[in-house]
Parts: sequence; C-alpha cells; structure tokens
Amino acid sequence: MERSYYFDNAATSFPKAPGVAEAMTDYLTRVGCNVGRGDYQGAYAAAGRVLEVREALCRRFGGPDPRNVIFTPGCTYALNLVLKGLLRPGDRAALSPMEHNAVLRPLRQLEGQGVDLCWLPCAPTGELLLEQAAELLTPEVRLCVLTHASNVCGARMPIEAVGKLCRERGIFFCVDAAQSAGFLPLDMGAMGIDALALPAHKGLLGPQGLGALLLTDRLAQALEPLISGGTGSRSDLLEMPSFLPDRLEPGTLNLPGIYGLGAALDWWESQDGAALARRERRLTGHLIARLREYEEDGLRVLGPGDAARQVGVVSVDFRGKDNAACAYRLEREFGIQSRCGLHCAPLAHRTLGTYPQGTVRFSVGPFTTFEDIDYLQAAVAQVLLG
Repeated sequence: MERSYYFDNAATSFPKAPGVAEAMTDYLTRVGCNVGRGDYQGAYAAAGRVLEVREALCRRFGGPDPRNVIFTPGCTYALNLVLKGLLRPGDRAALSPMEHNAVLRPLRQLEGQGVDLCWLPCAPTGELLLEQAAELLTPEVRLCVLTHASNVCGARMPIEAVGKLCRERGIFFCVDAAQSAGFLPLDMGAMGIDALALPAHKGLLGPQGLGALLLTDRLAQALEPLISGGTGSRSDLLEMPSFLPDRLEPGTLNLPGIYGLGAALDWWESQDGAALARRERRLTGHLIARLREYEEDGLRVLGPGDAARQVGVVSVDFRGKDNAACAYRLEREFGIQSRCGLHCAPLAHRTLGTYPQGTVRFSVGPFTTFEDIDYLQAAVAQVLLG
C-alpha cells in the first residue's frame, strides 16, 4: 500500500502537534544545557521554560500549584510512584478490572507484600457499576485507582462521582488519564482527584518517554520517594529535599521531551478545545455506527457503543476468524494500522468476554478524518466477508 491509515492513537498519537519536532530540535541544537546544574543565562532560560510547561499542565488539569506537577519518564512510572510510594502491608487499594497493566502489575506486586485489593465491579460493556462500587469504597480503603477511559474499548468511568465518594470517605483517589488527557475535560479540584497520571505522547500529542504526575499536597506528603538522587537543589543533604517537585523528581529531566510537550500544549491552547472535543465525539460515533453495520455478519463491536459514554477507542472481534490474521490483512492489503491482542489489559478482556483471543482495536485522533473511517469500514467488510 502506498498510503497508510493510522488508527492506533490509543498506543501513541500520530501525527504529533505542529511545532513539537521543531521545539525538540531547537532544544538539542540551540539550548542543550541542563536545569538546576548551571549558573548561566542558558540554564536559567531552560528552567523558565520547564516552569512554563508545569504551569500549562496545572492550568489544563486544575492542579493545585505548578510545583505539584512532577515530570516522570511516562504514565506508567507516575502510577508506580503513587502505588509504591503510598501503599504499605495492611493497606487496602480499590481498582477495577478494566485497568491497564501499568496499574495491575504494580498492585499484584504489592498484593504479594501484604496489600489487600478490592475489586470494583464493571458491566460487560466495560463501564463501572457505580452503586455496587460505592458500597465497596469504605473508609478502610486507603487508595482508589481508576482509569478514566478504557484503553481496550474506550468506556468512560464516572470519575467525578467516584472522586466525590473518595473525598467524603477520606480515600486517596488516583486517576490514570492515559486515554483521556487531551480528549476529556479533567479538573483535579472539581473531580476530587488527588493524583492525576498522564502521558505526553497520547492525547496531548507530545513526544514519547515523558509523563507527568499532578498531586495534591495531602497525597504528596504521604508519598515516599520511589527513586532518590540528585536534584540540583539542597546538595548538602543526604536525604531528598522536602519540597516539591524536587522531592519526587530526581535525576536529569527529559528536557527535549518537555520542550516538545510545551509546544504541544501551546498548540492545544491555540485551538478551540470544545470544537475539537465535539469533532472527536462525532468521529467516534461515526466509527461505531459504521462498524456496527456488520454485527449480523459476525463482527462484534465491544464497549458502550455510544460516543457520549466512551472515547475514540473501539475494539472489534472478528467472530469465527483469527483477529491477528484480520489485522494483518487490514495493514497488508489496505494500509490500515491498528492494534491486535490483549492491549496490556487482560482483565478488561475477561470483563468484555474477549479473553484469550483479544480484539482488533481502532482509535482515532484529532487528525483522523471521516473519510478515513469510511475507508476503514469498506476494508473491514472485505476482510470480514471475503
């Protein structure tokens, strides 16, 4: 195929926001210095840019203060920083079966060390059963961690309702925003979120290898640093500094990535966010509707099936066929790039009834077109019926 059709934005966005590559190149070719380790103008200017990006993230996600924005190597690291920095033997953590392995695997490790896991039930559509979950969110739970949107089927979780329950009951609330940051409104204060973990490279349209963790002061004070090391501040101490972000941000920052993320956030701030969100919902609805036309022919479309209840992530099961073979044909014959398998979320597939065969996942982004989706539908029909 001469042309590719990218439907794997849930794995990483492509293309990136305009200006991202240029900003990273500018840092590498013109700036080059570190922050907190140099007493000259270039280092001060770089530190200023890092602060601007913290401020932009704080504005976008309703964070308490720019100093509470912790840069990490990715969303997975940010989640581990919360889970392993907070939970101790005898603590109880609540989670859903729709979580990504970035949550499941650290918690399984911690379960082996004496942490008790409380499973919040979900419907076969992947959506949280809120009333039943509310009964399990007792004050004995120290932390509730929940994905904002499933990376398998796009199902949205009722973050604001869960955050309200957690706040009332004194439970720390951590949200995995890997599939929602950039797509769905998020406000830590309004939604009762204590920890917001997000990647730069998905909905925010920035580069890989960078994430951020936004924390309330209450949770930050309870966290034990996961990694210790140099910060460029209080070098006289053999312990980590007591103040944020330094206490939780050791080592050299990914400055090319931060410059790239800054450019992506600048681009987002120049756009009509509400219009982009409406377009993304229409794209999602169009994708669902086109794929569901073939349900009687053996194509199962997973998830809520409603663009108002999910993000632009749609999984399908080619019943009676090998999903991997179908994904291969879509790429080889039609240039459609998708993702096949269990998507690092095995319990989500058990909930959806697609374990162990997995699904073929299609995910849209700001640069996906309606014509792309129509082309995808025609290709799926040929693979399904051919």
